Amino acid sequence: MKFDITGWQAWAPGVSSYEDWLAWCVQPRLLESAETADVSFLPALQRRRLSPLARMAFHVGWPLAEMMPAQPLVFCSRHGETPRNLQLLTSLAQREDLSPTHFSLSVHNAVVGLWSIFRNDSSEMTSIAGAEDGLEHALLEAQLLLAAGAPSVLVIIVEDQQPDAYLPWIDDVPFAYALALQVVPGEQWQLE
Repeated sequence: MKFDITGWQAWAPGVSSYEDWLAWCVQPRLLESAETADVSFLPALQRRRLSPLARMAFHVGWPLAEMMPAQPLVFCSRHGETPRNLQLLTSLAQREDLSPTHFSLSVHNAVVGLWSIFRNDSSEMTSIAGAEDGLEHALLEAQLLLAAGAPSVLVIIVEDQQPDAYLPWIDDVPFAYALALQVVPGEQWQLE
């Protein structure tokens, strides 16, 4: 199966423009910054529900989605909302009441649920955890959607820094990052 990529957006702390990414590719470095992804295009009531992971996904995906009609979305994150899950587990351990909102936003498909609501989009949306091969799994899912007749698919891959409590077991996220790809049928790329 072959495909084309007609647009992309990427974000990491301090690296967001095409020129920033070119410079980073020439001299890769660990990115450490408290900068968060800009989602000022959303109303304040919507922004406040978004975790850092969701903010990154919306930051990279929204500009690409604005250029296309409603389309399927493939969201991929190996670890998803683990920081929010840790907050819930900590509250349980301390015998505190759990926030129903935090609980509902802690599941792996919470980002696509918010995407669907905020964009008023009922297109097919998939949320996957692709282990260390997230890019490949997300692109395979996109190719399958294209083969089923979708004219385009938006792919969003996001990872956030993990809480300190998980660092002995999770060391595969050197810095927070997000990538969105607009994938269409074509001949330019092939997944092998």
